[in-house]
Amino acid sequence: MRIEYDIKLGFKDVMIRPKRSTLKSRSEVSLNREFKFLHSPISWEGIPIMAANMDTVGTFEMAKALSSNKLFTAIHKHYSINDWSLFLAQLPKGAENYIAVSTGIGKNDSAKLAQIFKTHPQLQFICIDVANGYSEHFVHFVKRTREQYPKKVIIAGNVVTGEMVEELLLAGADIIKVGIGPGSVCTTRVKTGVGYPQLSAIIECADAAHGLGGQIISDGGCASPGDIAKAFGAGADFVMLGGMLAGHDESGGEIIEKNGKPFRKFYGMSSSTAMEKHVGGVAEYRASEGKTVEVPYKGSVETTLQDILGGLRSTCTYVGASRLKELTKRTTFIRVNEQENQVYSS
Repeated sequence: MRIEYDIKLGFKDVMIRPKRSTLKSRSEVSLNREFKFLHSPISWEGIPIMAANMDTVGTFEMAKALSSNKLFTAIHKHYSINDWSLFLAQLPKGAENYIAVSTGIGKNDSAKLAQIFKTHPQLQFICIDVANGYSEHFVHFVKRTREQYPKKVIIAGNVVTGEMVEELLLAGADIIKVGIGPGSVCTTRVKTGVGYPQLSAIIECADAAHGLGGQIISDGGCASPGDIAKAFGAGADFVMLGGMLAGHDESGGEIIEKNGKPFRKFYGMSSSTAMEKHVGGVAEYRASEGKTVEVPYKGSVETTLQDILGGLRSTCTYVGASRLKELTKRTTFIRVNEQENQVYSS
């Protein structure tokens, strides 16, 4: 046993220090990024915000809405082959560049992934997603997937430390998903005691990834547009959202009514709700590591996207970054004990 005494930070522990700027308007800020990848020959251009591969967020409907704005969706893995065919038949040309096919690491997962790509070779992104990216079995699966799909872009996670980012990149991944326990409906930190404050995880993992020519996704912990800005400021190449995109027309989840008002269910993919829905219940050897909540209905996701992108452009004007790419270099974090005046908070 040993203890690390350096303080690790989450989004609530810091704010971004403003700097002199020559920008006259938020409209002068470009949020577009262009990426080349470590292993795949594919290049990508768009706004690097992603919908999480949860069945209450990473839906086909969400992908249609986000791709029209050049944002990305990691489609959840529970759609059938036929569902994929129907979806792709309706998708505008070029929109396939803004979606990833998600998969687990079981034999059935691998077979289904192969069938999807055989039927739809135009798809370019694979998201290999497990709760614990530290297992040797996961690393071997990433290696086999790279051998099987040498030209696809492979996203792999989740991890929170630099050495594992490096191992997964060397194993064949292009982009590493970073985050253990920060999500709004994740209870891993409570159930297991395992985790890592998200801001420090981003800083450590971005440094490791960029040293090898890879990228990272900050996955989880964003509760506001300001948190997304902090994630980019800390070095994230992409930011993945779950709860912030829940509750919309395009989101999944059962619609219910309480006190005459509509809500949508939102739950973690390791929750008992998700496991009962997809695998028939919680296995006797494990515990649920997610919770189920009811999110007030928010209408079209377009309104939320405008709020997020407007906030991010505003961050850039406060620090003088004309492009999102410049935000990290223009960011100085200050440690704080308070974030906002909550006198009128509900």
